Amino acid sequence: MAVAKKRIWGWMAFDWASQPFYTLGLTFIFGPYFAVVATEYFLGTGMEEGAAKAQSQAAWSFGQTIAGLMIAFTAPFLGAFADNSGRKMPWIAFFSVIYIVAAFMLWGLEPDGATIMLTLFIFYVGFFAAESALNFVNAILPSLGNDHEVGRISGSGAAFGYWGGVTSLFIMLIFFAENEQGVTFVGFAPAFGLDPDMREGTRFVGPFIAIWYAIFIIPFFMFVRDDPKAEKKSTRLGAVWGELLETLRAVFHRKSLLNFLVGSMFYRDALNALYAFGGVYAALVLDWQTTQIGVFGIIAAIAAAITTWLSGLADARFGPKPVIRVAVWVLIMVSAVIIGMSREAIFGVPLAQGSGVPDLVFYICGVCIGGAGGAVYASSRSMMVRHTHPERPAEAFGLFALTGKATAFLAPALITVFTIMTGNVQLGFLPVIFLFLIGLLLLRWVNKDGDRAEWSAS
Repeated sequence: MAVAKKRIWGWMAFDWASQPFYTLGLTFIFGPYFAVVATEYFLGTGMEEGAAKAQSQAAWSFGQTIAGLMIAFTAPFLGAFADNSGRKMPWIAFFSVIYIVAAFMLWGLEPDGATIMLTLFIFYVGFFAAESALNFVNAILPSLGNDHEVGRISGSGAAFGYWGGVTSLFIMLIFFAENEQGVTFVGFAPAFGLDPDMREGTRFVGPFIAIWYAIFIIPFFMFVRDDPKAEKKSTRLGAVWGELLETLRAVFHRKSLLNFLVGSMFYRDALNALYAFGGVYAALVLDWQTTQIGVFGIIAAIAAAITTWLSGLADARFGPKPVIRVAVWVLIMVSAVIIGMSREAIFGVPLAQGSGVPDLVFYICGVCIGGAGGAVYASSRSMMVRHTHPERPAEAFGLFALTGKATAFLAPALITVFTIMTGNVQLGFLPVIFLFLIGLLLLRWVNKDGDRAEWSAS
């Protein structure tokens, strides 16, 4: 029992270690900083302000699109290979090294934007590594408990990760990330003598993410091991490819799994877009500074930690399907508010100049995105376990990653198209609502208990 508890805590340590890449990197610190630097860079090329902001958002979404496609094409095959070899830990270690190196290199984006495209490439290499490692970590989840326990474990692990995000964000805001006055949120000069004029406090987010991961991933590698009893099959490319094709063909004969994979493909794509563009939206539409976005991030992450833990308990009691449905409806309402709001008006109702209403509303949106997004993440992972062949978990979660990323280009691409067509950052978010609605529709044909029992009976 003690060994099992250590293994579960070790497994959850991955979420704690990796979450800052998403909280600090993708959403609340580096993403908005990239948007501001890129906008200034494009203004320097002669663009007018609206076009420069749209181009900045388009560049960010292009990077996310390419990284998503890379993950989609590689995850199922790597998962099948890992299942055949019976080993996941070497892959996690390999991608961890890439993650650390890429994160550290984010330091190189200086305010002049000279390395803007190189840094965009480096960021999404790190994103690719983080997501690839996560796929193998998720594949360990089915071995940690039964269906009811897995829902609670998944929710607790995700909540633990969000607390890691909150803690890391607190540290960045207090000691490093500077505002336009060159001081942190509490009025400190950036630590270690970092130069605020060169935004070195904010740029330290890259090395900080790398160091955080390197330290806190240690319990994972201490307490989590590959199953020595796992059945090993041929790792020849032809054999692995054959196994994968057989699994893919079988998916089309499993109604519940097919609808879950396709449905989650749409609603997870929409959610990832909200994560990736939330901070960018705050910087471009509401003109928030990095420290203000960071406070927003803390509020959202605390909401995510609490709500995700509660959703894990709800998952254990009611199953993952109703949790996902409620959370997606919340995200649809939030998306509608984001589209209908600007600094000047909310759903066409004019606001007084300098009104704080948009700020307050967006803080509420942040709470909802964090809470509902965490619930969707944890319960979707739990639902996948209910559709997973006991002997092919890495391959199954590779397919989960495939469908999560196969259309990863879709939301960013649609946001890019709508943003360029309308020249408006808010209207660029309109496709997100459509994707959420398609995902909800397909959930109707998903068995709330999954179809894993069919594997046991066969």
